[in-house]
Amino acid sequence: MNRVFSPTPLALGLLAGVLSLAGCEPQAPAAQAQPAAVETAPLAPQAWQPATEIAVEDLQLLSETSFWPGARFLLSSKKQGLYLLDEQGTKLAHLPGRFGALDQRSDAEGLLLASVDIDRQQPMLVALRGADRRWGEPVYLPRASFKVDGLCLSRDAADNQFLFLVGEEGIGEQWLVAQALQPLAEPRLVRRLSLPPASEHCRVDDDAELLYINEENVGLWAYAAGAEDDLIRQPVGLRQPFGDIAEAMAGMAVVPGGVLALDPEAGVLHRYARQGKGWRAETPLPLTGLDEPERLGARPVEGGLELLIGGDNGLHRVQLDWAPAAPALARPLPVLTPLVQTDEVPSLGDAADDPAIWLHPQEPSRSRVLGTDKQGGLLVYDLQGRQLQDLRVGRMNNVDLRAGFELGGQRVDLAVASNRDHNSLHFFAIDRASGELSDLGQAPTALSDIYGLCLFQQPDGAIHAIANDKDGTFLQYRLDGSSGRVQATLARQFKVASQPEGCVADDRNQRLFVGEEDVAVWVLDARAEAPAELQQVIGVGEVVHDDIEGLAFYQGAQRDYLVISSQGNDSYVVLDGQAPYAVRGAFRIGLDAARGIDGVSETDGLEVTSANLGGPWSQGMLVVQDGRKRMPEGRQNYKYLPWSAVAEALGLE
Repeated sequence: MNRVFSPTPLALGLLAGVLSLAGCEPQAPAAQAQPAAVETAPLAPQAWQPATEIAVEDLQLLSETSFWPGARFLLSSKKQGLYLLDEQGTKLAHLPGRFGALDQRSDAEGLLLASVDIDRQQPMLVALRGADRRWGEPVYLPRASFKVDGLCLSRDAADNQFLFLVGEEGIGEQWLVAQALQPLAEPRLVRRLSLPPASEHCRVDDDAELLYINEENVGLWAYAAGAEDDLIRQPVGLRQPFGDIAEAMAGMAVVPGGVLALDPEAGVLHRYARQGKGWRAETPLPLTGLDEPERLGARPVEGGLELLIGGDNGLHRVQLDWAPAAPALARPLPVLTPLVQTDEVPSLGDAADDPAIWLHPQEPSRSRVLGTDKQGGLLVYDLQGRQLQDLRVGRMNNVDLRAGFELGGQRVDLAVASNRDHNSLHFFAIDRASGELSDLGQAPTALSDIYGLCLFQQPDGAIHAIANDKDGTFLQYRLDGSSGRVQATLARQFKVASQPEGCVADDRNQRLFVGEEDVAVWVLDARAEAPAELQQVIGVGEVVHDDIEGLAFYQGAQRDYLVISSQGNDSYVVLDGQAPYAVRGAFRIGLDAARGIDGVSETDGLEVTSANLGGPWSQGMLVVQDGRKRMPEGRQNYKYLPWSAVAEALGLE
């Protein structure tokens, strides 16, 4: 049965204060509880021993056993090694050594096991393949700077496996360790984690992408487990009077739709069912006959769950009549991988923002990528991602470019950036032979807080710069270089109701797409003499999640496409470039373990070209800003993807 909890106002006030100070998600508070008598009959676990006596340190129950029919238990021992056992506790496989914390992932082909090698004081990965039923060669992570007390594996949608390391001093790390359950020869550090103190146990719900971690005398926390996620936690269960935990929190097990956790001091099993963005606490179940149960394994069986519990008085098994309904999961989006990443931008923090692609007129392989560093300048990269120029000219936010601008009787390629230091348009000439940029100066705007920017080129070659302000104002300037200096004349003004940033012009059809971050993408006539009548292309909702950030336009031989940075769910949405702007699909950008390139998240600006740049870029290139540099952590950068990968994933013409 479910308990109805009614905490005191003082307890709720204190909880709110604690969560706000801890940086927790406020929308999903822990299940609340008042101390009360347990109303449910206690469970009666039955003592169980393997055929060979084992001093068990940690344990796992296997759900997927098709790689070795009959396999059921994984046990680690500080004295005797690692064991794979069948239903009767008979040894199927044994790896000698001294091992601590344990976790595993398995499929029809085999098993990936992670544990702590106590003698070496290092986390270890080892595979067990069903075909030959032998352990593979162990792979060790570098010795951590902290004592690893707990560890847990996770598996993402692209079948990458990660290992979380937990130390009781509140230190943690996330490593990329395997692909398709095959350990990498060289595991890669993804990020360092600041975790609660007195933490020793963790488990990951792969489907929900949640990392559960205990804080011994406080409760159970859930973190987003994705390699690109922010380190934000939510309380699942807290100690009384804030929640339903009587004494402490130790081992846990993830089950479909929820998580189980042990209070070893109270001798109680807690059950938490996922419910929306939070959890519903079921009545805690006393565990009779167990002495300080701290380790827990679970697997679904007909009618509920089978549990294996480890405590000071040995192992116990029990059947639990509980099967929470698993919340519906969103259909996973295709995950593409970057082919190239640029050198990191020079500035720390949120610095990289918006790219542009310059096409070399004779040698496409010598084309360039421009990228803003909104803390201080404009950067130029080659197609291999190497930084070639760093122009420290001020806080450049967005950048765009067009070829064939008339400047003092000559034709130059022109890049324009929004300079937030001076609320100006900042101009750069691009040498058509070398791709080198030179500063042409600035033109003031009437904006009080310049933000986004894009260019539009008329059929006669005239170029317009469209800049926007955080208050929603757009100013369209006609650019003229006949005097030898770039002059900007205001040609049109319009406004959206709230903050915009991204915009892109379809020069061929003389249309302008603008993004209102929390509302919609709009389209209007790009010509300055035309009325600024905005029509909605797509609104924020199930497909596009706010903020709407960068916009880019792919002009193909057969079809045109609009690409949108859907920052709210770290995805990229592709629409037909012509009305009615049908949604063609969405994708995410994940890591490439072989190349050592991390995934992409929190994207601001992006750019795309359909030009044949040679090699993998024969159908064009997509460049995106990466808001979180991981594997290892560092300053932000830009990632390149071949358009052919996007077209194949979404079935584009």
